[in-house]
Amino acid sequence: MATLRQLKRRITSVRNTAKITNALQLVAASKMRRAQDRALQARPYAEQLQRVLAGLANASGDDEESTHPLLTHRPVENIGILHITPDRGLCGGLNANLNRAAGQWVATQEHPVSIVSVGKKGREFFARARTNIGAEFTELGDYPRPSDTLAISRVVTQDFINGAVDEVYISYPRFVSTASQVPTIARLLPIEPPAADEAEEGLAGDYIFEPSPAVVFERLLPRYVDMIIYQAVLENSASFQAAQMVAMKNATDNASEIEQELTLTYNKARQEQITNELLDIVGGAAALEA
Repeated sequence: MATLRQLKRRITSVRNTAKITNALQLVAASKMRRAQDRALQARPYAEQLQRVLAGLANASGDDEESTHPLLTHRPVENIGILHITPDRGLCGGLNANLNRAAGQWVATQEHPVSIVSVGKKGREFFARARTNIGAEFTELGDYPRPSDTLAISRVVTQDFINGAVDEVYISYPRFVSTASQVPTIARLLPIEPPAADEAEEGLAGDYIFEPSPAVVFERLLPRYVDMIIYQAVLENSASFQAAQMVAMKNATDNASEIEQELTLTYNKARQEQITNELLDIVGGAAALEA
């Protein structure tokens, strides 16, 4: 059984750990609201942009639409995946779930896969797995701006246009709620023209395009890729803050329970020690009287 001094040291250590996890929980909670609002506010813009593209694709015609490099379908020999993860840990199982999903997806591919990593945790995972990492981006911050992700989209689109990869997928955590962040893998390039039934919603009314719908459509396609990547980075930021807040709350609660158990054990040991000392005193006094 541990001594009183050892128990007291353990109680102090657990109490200090609870203070740290509680501070991290409060910081994550303060950041989560803003990150969550940014991610949710960007979704309608991305959806509306997709509807506008559908309308432009319908107005420009199939022949003109198919000339853009980002729409080119070719035989698949090399695949690229944009893997987006947080830079930091202490967020429960978020990083492990993201890396596990991406790793299993890469393992099922029949063609060589190259990684464009956003975030330290994803880079470290694929570096340990000795997977080809073509580019890496880290330290985007808690509140990334559209300009922070432009370099990522340029690398991804240039690799596809130059033929280094024939398909590009994107892997990121989709923010559902504070307690749920879903690992998502979707194809990014080549761009699939939106469904025709979205054209009416995207361009409801009469519009005059200058110089032509096809030119506007081609100009919007790179912006569409930029927006999809930026949206995924925002989802990643919101997911990290939510996961860290929940993980630190659970850690604080567990530390408090352990502290209570250790305190109870300490009090019992202290009472037992006092009782033994009293018995020794009583026994000594009785011996002297005898």
